[in-house]
Amino acid sequence: MLPLYEQMLVIRGTEKAAQDLFLAGLVKGTTHLAAGHEAVAVGASAALRPDDYVFATYRGHHHAMARGAAPEACLAELMSKDTGLCRAKGGSMHLTHAAGNMLGSYAIVGAHLPMAVGAAWSAQLRGSGQVAVAFFGDGATNIGAFHEALNLAAVWKAPVLFICENNLYMEYTPIASVTAVPNPAADRAPAYQMSSAVIDGNDVLVVRDTVAEAVTRARAGDGPTIIEARTYRHFGHSRTDPAKYRPEQEVREWLARDPLILARRRLAGSGVSEDELTEVEQRAAQIVRDAVAAAKAAPEADPAQAVTDVWADGGAAWRT
Repeated sequence: MLPLYEQMLVIRGTEKAAQDLFLAGLVKGTTHLAAGHEAVAVGASAALRPDDYVFATYRGHHHAMARGAAPEACLAELMSKDTGLCRAKGGSMHLTHAAGNMLGSYAIVGAHLPMAVGAAWSAQLRGSGQVAVAFFGDGATNIGAFHEALNLAAVWKAPVLFICENNLYMEYTPIASVTAVPNPAADRAPAYQMSSAVIDGNDVLVVRDTVAEAVTRARAGDGPTIIEARTYRHFGHSRTDPAKYRPEQEVREWLARDPLILARRRLAGSGVSEDELTEVEQRAAQIVRDAVAAAKAAPEADPAQAVTDVWADGGAAWRT
């Protein structure tokens, strides 16, 4: 549990740093913070193999870091530095960590779900035992690609997990106001004869254990699973959103169930001393401070690199 707690602390700290750097004028473009969602990414990744595939949304900082992306590389990417995770070509909305099989963050809502099915089908054909995981928000459950991906995954019994980070709001609109079922992801599972679960997405161990069970089924050839993890974002939809549409009481109740608070409480209850917890917290804070300093000191990206690593041969000349 301690390593999971530390990983969540580092992710939270990195996101806070991203916010501070943006306010200082050092982050270019918009960002969609995942503060509050850390237990979903960290818990799920703890149940996966290093070679399993992960696909995320534009709110994907936590998934990139949970799959091994360095905080420094993520912050450098947001700051358009040459040492960025994608050498300044992706920014916040397109973090990709191919070395950790985190195959991208996607700005088009729901677009990556069929891609995850394709990755799972590839693993199935190769007999590699790999599993693909698509993380998505509650708003994607009313997108056509969601239903297309679920149907094909069920038909093929593909080794894919669909994990919905249900934070109750699809951008600014409450998901409950535009969806006919209470659980927008899990309640659609019966139509595709698919296993499903609705879980506490703020409890990292619940997430880990639920994902581990679904992964075991997928590797055994028993097909896909929908996991709806109920969680809550601590900030608005994006940088320009003050989130005033959310009831104050609702916000207070969810903040009291912060995944970091829950994890710390569980650790203390299991006998971990206050000194041990403080040590982990201080180490995580130092990792973030070092990442910020390194990202600030990194060289700016070279504009000449903009067209490299885009086309198959490294340049666009072959197109003309």
